[in-house]
Amino acid sequence: MADQSAQVDWKDGNVPVSHRFNDPYFSIHDGLAETRHVFLGGNDLPERFAPGFHIAELGFGTGLNVLAAWQAWLDAGATGELSFTSFEAFAMRTDDMRTALAAFPELADLAQALLAAWHPERPTHLPGLRLTVIKGDARNTVPQWQGRADAWFLDGFSPAKNPELWEPALMQAVAKHTRPGGSFATYTAAGHVRRALADAGFDVMRRAGFGRKRHMSTGILRPT
Repeated sequence: MADQSAQVDWKDGNVPVSHRFNDPYFSIHDGLAETRHVFLGGNDLPERFAPGFHIAELGFGTGLNVLAAWQAWLDAGATGELSFTSFEAFAMRTDDMRTALAAFPELADLAQALLAAWHPERPTHLPGLRLTVIKGDARNTVPQWQGRADAWFLDGFSPAKNPELWEPALMQAVAKHTRPGGSFATYTAAGHVRRALADAGFDVMRRAGFGRKRHMSTGILRPT
């Protein structure tokens, strides 16, 4: 059977780059600041946090996004668990995750707890967090998913390099698995991605991007 784990190269010693897609997992300038700007800020979090809140994500990667969301949940004093479901075709090896996350000492305690408990084949329960990583091609796994999210982190690799995670049919599935009034945020402002999300039922907006990226995209699911 072919190896379905992520093959990782390293830039500047601590920035992981997907060998398969030739794209970095997070910004070389400040990956944590990027996550907070794009995915938390883009979904108006932590302001929207409420009991039972559910985040879903395309592309688990290093686990940086879930750590940032978990930290925001804890810092906000939110009640109960944050549910976080991530869809990932090529899971990163734990040692590579550990190396990548070491770049963010602010998250060291949470990263250590996650890495000690995380297993890609089963849900992970930690104080204030319930994480589920669903392995496989998101074009198949998202439509089969039984859940619905309040907020989506669309964090696949660049649409030019990983077009499968930005196909119109998958964006339709994202919308169908979004709760009324739910949202998405993504670092890309590619026109075909924006059109696919609008056609799927989101009111799509363009916002200032992070770092050298001029724009990013966010959206709210239109009432039906």
